Amino acid sequence: MSDPRNRELVYAAGDPQTGNLVTPINGSGFSKAFLGNLPAYRKGLSPLRRGLEVGMAHGYWLFGPFAYTSQFRLSKVADVVGLIEAILLIVIASLAMSLYANSNPPKPVVVDPLPEAPASFSTQEGWTDFSSGFLVGGIGGAAFAYVLCLAFKSGVFQAFGSFGA
Repeated sequence: MSDPRNRELVYAAGDPQTGNLVTPINGSGFSKAFLGNLPAYRKGLSPLRRGLEVGMAHGYWLFGPFAYTSQFRLSKVADVVGLIEAILLIVIASLAMSLYANSNPPKPVVVDPLPEAPASFSTQEGWTDFSSGFLVGGIGGAAFAYVLCLAFKSGVFQAFGSFGA
């Protein structure tokens, strides 16, 4: 039998075979509220809308590392290369999700700190809609980051003082 003092801070979330431990950090009300408001767990969203939100965030944040850390970072085409690479990664991830959708996905496992996953994540149609939304949102997010980068580099925002400096 384990030491009962260890259960004061960390305890197994139901079944210890799941490998997830509830700690004061991931089991707090703040963490549960934060995770519950992520698009994957938010109630009332369609799978397509979930995919759009997740895709937009991923596309937006993938542009920067590809544009500024690739081998083209010092060339004039760094931004275009970053956009193309971000879109390619989004397409690859969407294809992987489509393949997963066609593999007859099992019902999601519920672990203690996380809210219950939506029922659409256990159906082929739900995953197909999610991956379609992810593709459209990801390409849109990467394109928005590219346009925003071009706007900052063009000097448009210098008219607002030190905002664009």
